[in-house]
Amino acid sequence: MYSEACRRLHREHNEYVLLLAEATECERALRTAALPALLDLQRRQGEATATSWKNILLEVVQRSDFNTDKFREIQSKVDSTVQNLKPHEEYKEFIEKYKSPPSTPVSFTFDESLVEDTSGKLQPNQLTVDNLTVEWLKEKLTELEGTLQDNREKQAQLVPEANGVCKNNNTSLTNGVNGIDRHSPPPIPATASEPVKLLELRMAERKCAKQAEMIRSALAELGCEEAPSGCPDLSAETVGVDSLDGSSPDHQERSSIGSKTSTEALRLRLHSIIPPRPFFRMFARPFRRKSVPSSPALPPKTYRSSSEGPADSVGTLEAERSLVEQEWFHGVLPREEVVRLLRADGDYLVRETTRNHARQLVLSVCWGQHKHFIVQTTPEGHYRFEGAAFPSVAELIAWQRTSGVPVTARSGALLRRAVPRETWELNNDDVQLLDKIGRGNFGDVYKARLKTTGQEVAVKTCRVALPEEQKRTFLQEGRILKQYQHPNIVRLIGIAVQKQPIMIVMELVSGGSLLTFLRQRAGVLGARALLAMCRDAAAGMRYLESKNCIHRDLAARNCLVGDDHAVKISDFGMSREEEEYIVSGGMKQIPIKWTAPEALNYGKYTSLCDVWSYGVLMWEIFSKGETPYAGMTNSRAREKIDSGYRMPAPEGCGEDVYALMLRCWEYEPDKRPHFHQLYTAIDNIYNR
Repeated sequence: MYSEACRRLHREHNEYVLLLAEATECERALRTAALPALLDLQRRQGEATATSWKNILLEVVQRSDFNTDKFREIQSKVDSTVQNLKPHEEYKEFIEKYKSPPSTPVSFTFDESLVEDTSGKLQPNQLTVDNLTVEWLKEKLTELEGTLQDNREKQAQLVPEANGVCKNNNTSLTNGVNGIDRHSPPPIPATASEPVKLLELRMAERKCAKQAEMIRSALAELGCEEAPSGCPDLSAETVGVDSLDGSSPDHQERSSIGSKTSTEALRLRLHSIIPPRPFFRMFARPFRRKSVPSSPALPPKTYRSSSEGPADSVGTLEAERSLVEQEWFHGVLPREEVVRLLRADGDYLVRETTRNHARQLVLSVCWGQHKHFIVQTTPEGHYRFEGAAFPSVAELIAWQRTSGVPVTARSGALLRRAVPRETWELNNDDVQLLDKIGRGNFGDVYKARLKTTGQEVAVKTCRVALPEEQKRTFLQEGRILKQYQHPNIVRLIGIAVQKQPIMIVMELVSGGSLLTFLRQRAGVLGARALLAMCRDAAAGMRYLESKNCIHRDLAARNCLVGDDHAVKISDFGMSREEEEYIVSGGMKQIPIKWTAPEALNYGKYTSLCDVWSYGVLMWEIFSKGETPYAGMTNSRAREKIDSGYRMPAPEGCGEDVYALMLRCWEYEPDKRPHFHQLYTAIDNIYNR
């Protein structure tokens, strides 16, 4: 729904910009062409009337000569008077006296208040070109070019071939549609023989030509930028532009842009983008990778770009390595994490994303703000942005960095420092999956071994077929865990995002799930051991509360048991690093029986919601793995809680422990204790 709203907003914005351009052209054509033409028509009609009367009177003179002195005298006077008639002056005084004053130009301005609250993609008087609008703009351009072609044919029918002046005008129209001079609306010549219909056609042509010029200019500066986060790619072809104006090859063949003249213009444009041979030779010497100061100088490697010209030496051994081995390739690292890594202008990295089930490589650069450029693929299988194309992405990035050429002319973004992978970004090939030990919301959980160290680990995998949004949610757990170090929080070793399936690698906790552990050891666990588990969980949650992390899914099934029955908080897939988090996407996947009333009723989460869940966790521990609100449906449990019902104390649970549970289940959040208070209270009970 969000992406559809984005698409509709961007299209309405573009329609508005085009209509303003149309109104401006119509007003200017009316003022500079139509009104002067009407004045000229009035003048010509006056001259024609005077000429007609002159001819009539001349005929009268010729037919009224009666050869008498009187008649000859009258005839002479009439003849002299008629000969002195000047048609072009007869109505001059009248026209000068009664003609309307010159009209004042009307200004059509963009209402900038319409885009004040947008994300920055919509700019006044600028067409928005992205995945949501590019296909529509191409279709609009095709429609305008068809209209211009029809208009030209109609004008050719109205303008007589024998009229040299009009034929000249028709030539200018042809250039305006198909020729080199197609980047500005053609002028409107006003000749004495033009009919009103021809004038109307030329006014319509001017309007269409202006809109077509705006769209061509916008498409030519597309820059292959990635769509905003949260907007799905609506067409795989929209960002895969192979031509400079953003059109597909098939579209070029259909449109008039595919003419010989247009092809020559494109060739000239290519020469302006692809550096000549002397420019390449500037970078034939070895260069060092600035991101790793200790790296040795790399010898040059010769390869050929897909542009015209001989092979030039600009690459390095770095370009020979596979993409996965490049230090600046971060795999399917989430866009949010990429933004965190790129800090200074010129910082860059390459990552992978999936749109419409198709893999896309994206160059992310910090340049004023964070910019994301999709790596284009040519029909020959080479890679490019706006300039030269190369056989591999590594060669493309190496050239882009050393040449000093912006990624796109529109962005001006330069590549200066490659941001290497962090230590917690692992290579998928270094993770050897062994045995399947469980199943999560996003995929299977495995026992695995790290080939580099031989360490046994636990690995969560994410199903390849999941939507990108769910993959981002999956990786969010790794993003949160990597900054936490606490004995009662499961430790993250790294994430493997170099290729599919993506994986979260964590420490292998020997005892497995706390819920399973409780049920299997129910007969041997005493009250003191159960209290120790509650204290461990409170210690871990106290740490998370200090970090403003809301877990949102605290339960026995999401805790692990390690050595000496130590409990570790796990499963951070629903966690949020905020003091307060408001849910707006419905209650799917919400664990109803563990969730606080204010979160269920209003979608409002705070750390005090985790306190409610902790009370249920305590109940699970002391009931040794029983199901909360047994025999009740989720909706029935909600009704009972809202009416004041609370679960009774589990068998063998002390009064002081149950009193803590009830404090956790206070209906008003502010009446519940915080985790540091809970930890102190449980520690006191344990030590007694």
